[in-house]
Amino acid sequence: QVQLVESGGGLVQTGGSLRLSCEASGRAFRGQVMGWLRQAPGKEREFVAAITWDDILPYYADSVKGRFTISRDKAQMTVYLQMNDLKPEDSAIYYCATNGPQYYSGTVYDLAAYKYWGQGTQVTVSS
Repeated sequence: QVQLVESGGGLVQTGGSLRLSCEASGRAFRGQVMGWLRQAPGKEREFVAAITWDDILPYYADSVKGRFTISRDKAQMTVYLQMNDLKPEDSAIYYCATNGPQYYSGTVYDLAAYKYWGQGTQVTVSS
């Protein structure tokens, strides 16, 4: 079982920045994916960014490339999402999720890959 706890959401103006944190329980597994996903009111949940504990190459949705940065601190079992140049369309509940304590070989963009989810943290960007 994996527990994920997000923090760092809030209200920010257009163009502002926020940093989300996700603390994971257990230990880091090679190839385990840690992702950020979001869901806006009336919309489906969507992929935002992902990274593995052992791979420094990140993955991003096109809508956030160049503005968001995902990173991880393996020793602290924490994943971060630095969000810059925020736009009103970034407003959503942001979830931290993982495939679980095992190697994952599929596509990180597939929401079905994520078996464990945090409770979510609200991000609101005012215009």
